[in-house]
Amino acid sequence: MSQTEIYDLIIVGGGPGGLTAGIYARRAALKTGLVEKGLPGGQVNITEGVENYPGLESISGFDLSQKFLQHAKSYGLEFIQQEVAAVEPGLDFHTVRLANGDLLNSHAVILATGGSPRKLNVPGEMEYYGRGVSYCATCDGFFFREKTVVVVGGGDTALEEALYLAKIARRVFLVHRRDAFRGSRILQQRVTAEPLIEVLWNTVVTGILANDEGVRGVVLKDTESGSSQELGADGVFIFIGFLPNNQLVPQGIKMDADGYVITDEKCETNLPGIYAVGDLRQKYAKQIITAAADGCTAALAAALSVEMKKAEKMTSKFL
Repeated sequence: MSQTEIYDLIIVGGGPGGLTAGIYARRAALKTGLVEKGLPGGQVNITEGVENYPGLESISGFDLSQKFLQHAKSYGLEFIQQEVAAVEPGLDFHTVRLANGDLLNSHAVILATGGSPRKLNVPGEMEYYGRGVSYCATCDGFFFREKTVVVVGGGDTALEEALYLAKIARRVFLVHRRDAFRGSRILQQRVTAEPLIEVLWNTVVTGILANDEGVRGVVLKDTESGSSQELGADGVFIFIGFLPNNQLVPQGIKMDADGYVITDEKCETNLPGIYAVGDLRQKYAKQIITAAADGCTAALAAALSVEMKKAEKMTSKFL
């Protein structure tokens, strides 16, 4: 890796969006490097089962990540196992500064840094993520058919996911720390009318209980009396917010009030040649397949942009 070498495209992040971008970029013959400090596949690696990816009825998150990785490698995608310190926009090219001091110059950059569900930060939460603790009912609800689950939260997402789980689970306990929901009125009415959902007001989860088979319950605390009790459950779904990993988004790129990057239909930001895909981008659904779709779109758009940029430079040489 040369510090003076200029890439056509640098992808920051190796989740489904980044890996798919790598596949399409290499198919377009772009000189492409993908920088990822962790395990390729991102959060998908720690998802126990994926059953909604088209063409694969059931696959572990790790195995799906490996398929993405192997596919990308088959096209000769260059993997750079480093941490990115900064992304610096430029006129002729953009610069990706690595934590080890190396500089990667590129005509285009795709930011695929993803996002992270807001955590409760209670004992058992991270230890049993993927083994009963989930942040996505659409992804994991099927595994809790005819079982008892706990949903944590009081916003629109928590109410929507509780209603979704009520179609699958035997019983749903909706735990909210206040005495009123923050979600929309129509969702509140639907939750109240659903006989399989029991709301536990003024209550917080202070711990997640588990055994060798996975989650077996939660520890609840009443915020008014201070008393605690255990509640048996097979799964815990946490919906208290989602945080985009936007620390590397350069200044000047437009973001919404929640910190998601605003792009056009090509996944391009307001800074030409810089794209955002996956959970980092402002959009409706956060799924593996939508992240992959973003990666495809951004790579195709970047390929056209780089081609035009090179053609303009070539033309200017002969003028």
